[in-house]
Amino acid sequence: MPIRGKSIFSPATVTSMRGMWRLAAVLALVVPVALGGPAAAQPAGRFGDFVAGFEAKAVAAGISRTAYRAASKGLTPDPRTPDLIETQPEFTTPVWTYLDKRVSARRIADGRAAFGRNRRLFGRIGRRFGVDPYMLAAIWGIETDYGSVLGNSTFIRPVVRSLMTLAWRHRARWRADEAELIAALKLIQDHGWTAQSLVGSWAGAVGHTQIIVSGLLRYGTDGDGDGRIDPQRSLGDALATTAAYLLALGYRPGEDWGYEVTVPKGFDLLLADRKELHPISFFATRGVRRVKGRRFSDPGQEVFLYLPAGIGGPKFLMTRNYLVLKGYNFSDSYALAVAHLTDRLKGGGAFSEPWPRGTAFPDPGEREAIQKRLKALGFYDGPIDGRLGPESQRAFQLFQAQKGLPADGFITRDALAPLMF
Repeated sequence: MPIRGKSIFSPATVTSMRGMWRLAAVLALVVPVALGGPAAAQPAGRFGDFVAGFEAKAVAAGISRTAYRAASKGLTPDPRTPDLIETQPEFTTPVWTYLDKRVSARRIADGRAAFGRNRRLFGRIGRRFGVDPYMLAAIWGIETDYGSVLGNSTFIRPVVRSLMTLAWRHRARWRADEAELIAALKLIQDHGWTAQSLVGSWAGAVGHTQIIVSGLLRYGTDGDGDGRIDPQRSLGDALATTAAYLLALGYRPGEDWGYEVTVPKGFDLLLADRKELHPISFFATRGVRRVKGRRFSDPGQEVFLYLPAGIGGPKFLMTRNYLVLKGYNFSDSYALAVAHLTDRLKGGGAFSEPWPRGTAFPDPGEREAIQKRLKALGFYDGPIDGRLGPESQRAFQLFQAQKGLPADGFITRDALAPLMF
């Protein structure tokens, strides 16, 4: 059963969320570094023992023993979860490969048609929350291919089983997995769902826009006016809930996600640092320009320079709304896909600069070797896990700068030679 009621939170809560923008934006700068990509997960003992032992945590969080036992009765681990943890495409494929599949000509055409069929709904949700309706459509497209996968049991499965399996696997973000499991149990205990009706992805995300269950619990909103909240069956509920969640993450109405730019020869690439936001004018006075002769509308808007494929690929000045997309899904590839599809649904074109498609990347062992060498040289202080995220990239940038190399932080197989010799 879906959640009953107009909204889990009041209109006053929406207003107060707007006051959270600055704090949430700052948090968005910090959280991605801490989470990282997928990591090898080791089960916490036998699954049955874990399920039995987790009952105490659930009860401490307000779940009754009766509700817990009913939701967990007969559960077995989802055998597909380990491979899915290790092979998330957001973290295992080059950004251009990820974009090719998710912002394809077919998906753009289907998205424009789907938006057209639901234009009044998107317009109403956009006006109500101040969130770009095309961005909501892009999230819908990237997450569930405009709802087309929601009836496919290969992708959509019982959430409690999925989250219990994730929590048992004890991956790097196991605390977050346990929190999501508790949220799912609260939806079942307090809001009318059942263990059978609460379905979603292998990672526990629900509905057309695949909102995490804690987001549904806190920001679930009736978007179609029927007095219920069911993002699985109602596109209106899914869009309204996602819009409310984006606001809570720090979304700024009226602000774009970012701008493709060019940088001049000799530009200080160490300024490409997502922890340091500057006004657009800061970069403009250093020769950074929008592509195709376009102008920046607000020189005071705060942005950071992002080089997803180094100096040899597309370059961007990103706003805090880009970081909000990373709050929705940590992956940069995901966030850039949503951002780009947003523009393509509006009629925009491809990026001006081509991707360096012939790039060779280090294998897992080489990635760990790179981290070890960066640590030995004093540039890196993170874990040796083979995940070349923002911390590793920044460390490599600093190494490049010391060696007089273009400091773009783009770690390819060619990075091994200067590091090792």
